Amino acid sequence: MVLDRILTLTFVLSASAEIVHEYFGIHGCSETDGEDMHGLDEEEMWHADFNQKRGVLTLPDFAIPIEFYGFYEESVIEMTGCKSDVAFLTKMFKSPPPEMDAPQTSVYPKDDVELGVQNTLICHVTGFYPPSLSISWTKNNVNVTEGISLSQYRPRADGTFSIFSTFTFTPAEGDIYSCTVNHRALQSQHQTITWDVEVALPSVGPAVFCGVGLTLGMLGVAAGTFFLIKGNNCY
Repeated sequence: MVLDRILTLTFVLSASAEIVHEYFGIHGCSETDGEDMHGLDEEEMWHADFNQKRGVLTLPDFAIPIEFYGFYEESVIEMTGCKSDVAFLTKMFKSPPPEMDAPQTSVYPKDDVELGVQNTLICHVTGFYPPSLSISWTKNNVNVTEGISLSQYRPRADGTFSIFSTFTFTPAEGDIYSCTVNHRALQSQHQTITWDVEVALPSVGPAVFCGVGLTLGMLGVAAGTFFLIKGNNCY
């Protein structure tokens, strides 16, 4: 069960100027997990981390600081009630099959790839519903757990969700990485996207063309000199 809240806030600076901001919040849970997040203008401001048992402020450094006093404690109470409601409603409606949308997954590096230079792989999962899934990484078919982060679920205009997972790595030639997504809407229950280290090599085309052009030019000069000499010998 997921509850979304969207509120438009209007700030009047003068009689002729208005600034409109859109607040949004995600407050919901399933039988196994939950999320409480607050944001403004499509940017996250704060979320509850139930694993670390604290609230996490995610505003950028240049933003005006905002305090969220008591929000985490309230989130814990809300999640307890939410999970209780899920169990009650599931029993009441005899576990009706939920509407589901399968995720679409892509993997790409944050920066241009250079061998031996630390980089970040991004696994972008989008278009899925309900917002409950897991993401795992492998390197050369071996599961990895270090250097991995996971964003909060982000709502989309069509009612589905998106999420990011990042993996810090140092590329080496021949390495193969994969991001595996588990979601109820997938027929096989999981979706795996692989990415291997590819480093662009400098093109040999320009060098070849320059060499051919220089050779033809030299041949042209030689031919011109030959005919000039022959022409002078005719007089």
